[in-house]
Amino acid sequence: MFNNVTIVGVGLIGGSFALALKEKGFAKSITGVFNRRETQEKAFQLGIVDEALPLEEAISKADLIYVAIPVDITIPTMQKIMGMITEKQIVVDAGSTKLALCKAVANYPMRKRFVATHPMWGTEYSGPEAATKDSFTGRACVICEKEKSDPSAVKIIEDIYKALGMHIVYMEAEAHDIHAAYVSHISHITSFALANTVLEKEREEDAIFELAGGGFESTVRLAKSSPAMWAPIFMQNRENVLDVLNEHISQLRKFKACLEKENIDYLYELMENANKIKRIIK
Repeated sequence: MFNNVTIVGVGLIGGSFALALKEKGFAKSITGVFNRRETQEKAFQLGIVDEALPLEEAISKADLIYVAIPVDITIPTMQKIMGMITEKQIVVDAGSTKLALCKAVANYPMRKRFVATHPMWGTEYSGPEAATKDSFTGRACVICEKEKSDPSAVKIIEDIYKALGMHIVYMEAEAHDIHAAYVSHISHITSFALANTVLEKEREEDAIFELAGGGFESTVRLAKSSPAMWAPIFMQNRENVLDVLNEHISQLRKFKACLEKENIDYLYELMENANKIKRIIK
C-alpha cells in the first residue's frame, strides 16, 4: 500500500486508476492535480480524490505519481516531474504514444524511476464522471523500455496492473507507436471522418437519429472522443498515422472502383478478405 498516490489528470483514465487503487486497497490517500476548477469539484463529488494540490506540492508528498493527461502536455509535465523526484518515488504515465516521451526523459538522472505504460482501454467519454473502478479488467497494458527502469519499480507497476485485471505486454517505444497507429489511432480518424461525411451529406439531423442503427452507432462512436486528447496523439504519432492512413485510403479506393466498374466479384473478394479479421477479433 502507498501512503499517497498523486494523479496528474483526473479524467477517464486517471480517475479510473484512482478508483481502482482505492477499490483494491493500494492507496491510503489520493491527491489530484487539476487545471480546471470544474474537474476538481467533480472529482471530489465522486470521491475519486481526497485532496487537490498544485503539481510541485503533490509530487513532493507522493510515493507513486500517475500521469494521465494529453500527450502534448505530458512531455513538459513529465520533464518537470523527473527533475523533482527521488529514488523512493515511482512515476508512471498512461499516454497513447510513447516514443517522443521516452526520448524526452531519456537523460534525466531519475529516468530509472519512470515506467512508461499504456493501458489499452478507453471510451469516447472524458472527465472524472466517465471513470469507473473496473475499467481495466480484461485489457492489455503495454510497458515500454522495461530495461531502462528499475526492476523493483517495474515489478510494483506490473503487480498493480495485474491486480486490476490487466495482462502485460512488453514493447519498445517505437514498436508501440507503430502498432497503436494500426489498432487504435486509425479507428479514431476513420470515425471522425465518417461522422463528418454523414453530417455534411445528411442535413436532416432528425433523419440521422431515426435511421441510425447499431452498425452506424458502433462505427461513429469514437467520433464523440475529445479533440483535446486525440489531436495531439495524431500529431505526435504523425508518421505512423500517415502510413496507416495511406493504406486505408488505398483500400477505400478499391471499394470505390468496384462500385464504379460494377465489379461485384472483386467487391465480394475484398469483403471475404476482410472477414479474416474474425481470426483476431472474436
